[in-house]
Amino acid sequence: MTVPPGPLLEVGRVARPHGLRGSVVIDLITDRAERLAPGSVLVSAVGELTVVEARPFGRRWLVDFADVVDRDGAERLAGAVLKAAPLEDPDELWVHDLVGCEVVEVDGTRRGRVSSLQANPASDLLVLEDGALVPMTFVVEVAAGTIRVDAPLGLFD
Repeated sequence: MTVPPGPLLEVGRVARPHGLRGSVVIDLITDRAERLAPGSVLVSAVGELTVVEARPFGRRWLVDFADVVDRDGAERLAGAVLKAAPLEDPDELWVHDLVGCEVVEVDGTRRGRVSSLQANPASDLLVLEDGALVPMTFVVEVAAGTIRVDAPLGLFD
């Protein structure tokens, strides 16, 4: 199995080898554990890596990849950034789909483009190019490169 063409997203990093049989400890930076399902393919600087087995290991994951059968092979992966193709889930909003979108209020006022997202305990925030912050709780619709928001008066002042 190979990774489909297109943009790849960072999903984790290899922290270190574990044991003598090629296992590695991974810091997963996504909440989608299916990224480590057997047969999944991750891309690193050393090439494609196919997951054979993965299991929780504290706050990390212990992973075995095909063709990594000893400690030497696992040591070569230490520090490697792991990437994968975006997941298709129509019920989810993904950061890579929101960045670059234009934010427009329900009355049609254009507020600028999203440059990034900022994690926040109450609600993630859209960070606009001019530095304005828009809580995701005000998002009404995301479609065709546009994010419609119903923001309270004064949010953009």
